[in-house]
Amino acid sequence: MDAIVDHEGGVMVRVHVVPGASRSELKGRHGDAIKVRVAAPAEGGRANRAVAELLSRATGGRASIVSGQSSRSKLVVVRGVRRADVVSALES
Repeated sequence: MDAIVDHEGGVMVRVHVVPGASRSELKGRHGDAIKVRVAAPAEGGRANRAVAELLSRATGGRASIVSGQSSRSKLVVVRGVRRADVVSALES
């Protein structure tokens, strides 16, 4: 599966999350995913919220995690955006 694919109403993004980083940032490709570093720790869903907020800001859409809530590998749906715009925002 490609890291970024069309999905009903938006785009599905496969991400690899590194919680507890020194700062939150997008780091480009990581195999078949987009690497996302977040400063928030992986406690109480804080890292998940940080991932959704970072992807929402980066793409201009509304991001929500649909699978992998307790894993580093997650599937995130970003609604209200086109695939080409997300690819440009996340892979640049």
